[in-house]
Amino acid sequence: MTTPRTSSPPLRTPEQGSRGPRMTTLMKGTRWGRPELYTDYRQEMALLNTRSKKAGTIAIIALAAVLPLTVADDLLAILYAGLILAIGAIGLNLVTGYAGQVSLGHAFFVGIGAYTAAVISGDPDDRRLGYGIELMPVWLLGAGLAAALCGALIAPVATRLRGLYLAVVTLGLVFIGQYLFREFREISGGAEQSRRAAEPTLFGMNLTEDGAWTEEQKLYWFGLGLLIVMAVLARNVARSRIGRALQAIRDRDVAAGVMGVDLTRYKVIAFTLSSFYAGICGALLYASIGSFTPERFGLLMSVQFIAIVLIGGVATISGTIMGAMLIALLPRIAGELPAFVPFLSGSPSEHPNVFEFQEVMYGVLIVVFLLFEPRGLFGIWHRVRTYWKSFPFSY
Repeated sequence: MTTPRTSSPPLRTPEQGSRGPRMTTLMKGTRWGRPELYTDYRQEMALLNTRSKKAGTIAIIALAAVLPLTVADDLLAILYAGLILAIGAIGLNLVTGYAGQVSLGHAFFVGIGAYTAAVISGDPDDRRLGYGIELMPVWLLGAGLAAALCGALIAPVATRLRGLYLAVVTLGLVFIGQYLFREFREISGGAEQSRRAAEPTLFGMNLTEDGAWTEEQKLYWFGLGLLIVMAVLARNVARSRIGRALQAIRDRDVAAGVMGVDLTRYKVIAFTLSSFYAGICGALLYASIGSFTPERFGLLMSVQFIAIVLIGGVATISGTIMGAMLIALLPRIAGELPAFVPFLSGSPSEHPNVFEFQEVMYGVLIVVFLLFEPRGLFGIWHRVRTYWKSFPFSY
């Protein structure tokens, strides 16, 4: 008796593997039907891992690029400050959000960047120290590197501490920095004297002078381009080996050390990168104003950066940008309040006034977001996006 002859199973290509063509097709289909269902690690760690993120990012950048053509110059100056603040806040988020090292001394590194840029580009014939190098890439990179060097020198001491002790030590940097900025008169001119900020000149065009485009428009476009570059760099750091090590240290540093993560090395890297971003921020923050004093880099500035990180969202780049824009617009919002709140005055000599209320709003916003939305503005956006992604089955 002979057994019936059966046909041999079809050969599978390496792409199909052992799942068969139907299962492979289904998994490919879920890649588009379920954007959060990733079939490989490379796809999950991609910079923009879904088509909706790519389209949304392009739309936001295009909208931001054409904004100066429709917005008044006074508002553009505020938005430029928000873009530059976002660069500094991204640096703080790298060390505080991703590495979990609470730093209250960010204003010190911002001041180092501002004075370094002013010294490199300053007039050599002036009574204050200056080298007259007006080439923007030189003084901008020099400001970032000087701040990064200070961060690298301070980091070994700071990495021996954590939590409240680390916060107090970094807070001391603010007061040390203000003392140094006031006493080094050859650099700052003294406590009451202002130092001229570095003039941003790119490709022979001074961004602080009106021409075919206004000063505010040119500064805004430059700040937008620089923020995109710095945000992409930070995002790449966050999804690299360094970023994964920092997140492991943040979540459980003892376990990370047991697994072979060099705690001191990666904490030093985090402080150095954070200080570099702060130096870039300081070099450009007062470009539109033209000058600054040592009092600018006080405790209030450090609180401002902490507020940006907490309000925008800890360990998120896009949330940090949203928080920076909100904090930058806060004085404008507070300035409109006297029209709606009768007891608030717009004069600094009368109490209560909008300037006092503006400082109170920092604390109120921090408390409100910590209590009701710990993930910040990014958390609100994530919930809205999740709701509409599963609509009408929003459960």
